[in-house]
Amino acid sequence: MKIAVLIKQTFDTEAKIVVKEGKVDPSGVNVIINPYDEFAIEEALRIKEKVGGEVVVFSAGSDKVTESLRKALAMGADRAVRVELDGVAVDEGVVAEALAKALGEGNFDLVLTGWLAIDDRSAQVGVRVAEILNLSQINMVTQLELADGKLTGSREIEGGMEVVEVPLPALITAQRGLNEPRYPSMKGIMQAKKKELKVVNASDLNISAQPKVEVKDVFLPKAKEAGKIYKDDMAAAVSALVKALREEAKVI
Repeated sequence: MKIAVLIKQTFDTEAKIVVKEGKVDPSGVNVIINPYDEFAIEEALRIKEKVGGEVVVFSAGSDKVTESLRKALAMGADRAVRVELDGVAVDEGVVAEALAKALGEGNFDLVLTGWLAIDDRSAQVGVRVAEILNLSQINMVTQLELADGKLTGSREIEGGMEVVEVPLPALITAQRGLNEPRYPSMKGIMQAKKKELKVVNASDLNISAQPKVEVKDVFLPKAKEAGKIYKDDMAAAVSALVKALREEAKVI
């Protein structure tokens, strides 16, 4: 079975973000594989271990993305493909078309990815790729079974669980709870250095999509003001509090 996994590189969830001139400053910030994409990698590896085949990891971005692709290879993926998008105006639609065209010649039986990325939380790229490639899809899967050329995916819905069955080829987006991603072993890290990591330029993919989303500004939330403490005697404190609620907070 040929399995593709789409991943995105994101900032570490514990990183302190600094914004300069309307952009996030990447200097000194650790980057990681989007956590939901790690569930997708792990599920692909488990399927490969069960039925055999090949796992190929795809990502779109600059050379910095190589770090995350190498980690996926160290986890057990067989090879990786990076789509170079430097100099290309992108949004989710452009990224989805670039990845879909990179995938298109691979004749993959299954495509896995996280249901959203923790940085922009748009949850668009995976489902857009499925639409472009005309693949069956199940989103936000927490349990996945493969049998007789079909996939059965379970996902949480309000008040219960929903079970969806689709034929292969298909695209699945992973939700937390699907599995517990493995850590790369030392052997895997050493082997990853020798595995193929192919770079495809966006200009060679004949991307027709034009970005429909433009980021106008990026800024951090305003710092919260410190709370006020009234230390007078009880009557004076209550009077001052009521006055503040009425005149400053305007909630009464």
